[in-house]
Amino acid sequence: MILATIKMAGNNLRANKMRSFLTMLGIIIGIMSIILITSVVAGAQSLITNQIQSIGSNLVGILPGSGGKDGPPAAVFGIVITTLKDSDAEAIKNNIDNVTAVSAYVTATETAISQGESSSVSIMGVSPDYPLISDSKLTTGNFFTDDDKKNNSNVVVLGSKAKGDLFNGQEAIGQSIKIKKENFRIVGVFEERGTSGFQNVDNAVFIPVTTVQKKIVGIDHVGYIRVKVNTEENVDPATDEITNLLRDRHNIDRPEEDDFTVSNVANALEILSTITSALQLFLVAIAGIALIVGGIGIMNIMLAAVTERIREIGLRKAVGATKSNIIRQFLIETIMISVCGAIIGILLGVGISWLVAVIVRGLDYDWDWVVSVQSILFAVTFSVIIGLIFGVYPAKKAANLDPIKALHYE
Repeated sequence: MILATIKMAGNNLRANKMRSFLTMLGIIIGIMSIILITSVVAGAQSLITNQIQSIGSNLVGILPGSGGKDGPPAAVFGIVITTLKDSDAEAIKNNIDNVTAVSAYVTATETAISQGESSSVSIMGVSPDYPLISDSKLTTGNFFTDDDKKNNSNVVVLGSKAKGDLFNGQEAIGQSIKIKKENFRIVGVFEERGTSGFQNVDNAVFIPVTTVQKKIVGIDHVGYIRVKVNTEENVDPATDEITNLLRDRHNIDRPEEDDFTVSNVANALEILSTITSALQLFLVAIAGIALIVGGIGIMNIMLAAVTERIREIGLRKAVGATKSNIIRQFLIETIMISVCGAIIGILLGVGISWLVAVIVRGLDYDWDWVVSVQSILFAVTFSVIIGLIFGVYPAKKAANLDPIKALHYE
């Protein structure tokens, strides 16, 4: 009996293919959105996670401004805070146990000029410990020294792309580049490294942080500090020691008055997980609205189908069909519409999310293509529930028709 009802429902849907497809459209869009959103958010999370982990699990980061318990510090959102100094980085290096390298950072974007060539480059004002912090190597030359930093020397180390753009394959060591009317002598060139921490370091030039502060950007604060700890096991103790040292240096008595934020990779990943999970839930809820709209569309179409098939319903009831038979027939039709829409939506969502992953990976980002089984099961289950909820009213309306009046309906 059930098989016969399913076959009849399928025949009715095939008889009105365009109407059936338009009825499914809301479900298709809703399910596709859920699959696409969960996949893209998971991919974005993997990108950020991979970038953070590539920086190093034994690194501690220090940002100006306090994030409190509710989120990251304001500096993350581009707000300039001037509480962190290069002297803080020096104090950490000289006073904290198990610290192997420390670098303060000041960043900017400027045009570099050399031998008639010019290129827009990222300016990285860093400390001499930068190569240890970033685990990077030079192909030629050497990195600048502590004396260069103390003397605000005009020395520069080029990223591989910056070197190629400015010197076209010629030898760069000993040559000069001009940035904001200042000439900088090239002392080294980094090997090709790609993207690190969301920045193309190959298109950067590296200058002593004090030189950048005084001669390029005109500030006395730093953007952030990175600290390398000798082992991953010592990261948490070092984080606590750094926090206490900075409170002493900044004359802070209570934690809620902190004007800095000290975090490590584990803290960053925890904050990331919280933010992305909340974002994913919010976006899925919005996509769920499309499913509800699709359900309303199903109900309206099925009500129209009831009106069109009044004589058929009357005939079936006249030959012995019960109310439950009629209800079952219409519910099966709505569920079939919902499930078919869900299948199409899943295929589209999976396909588009795969295309997004291919494009992003083609841009040289470490993006994982993630389609969870849970999201697919959720999509199918939700579509069936939508079909049942919005199919009940038309089914009951059809089942309650008087067979005699139905047979005489024109």
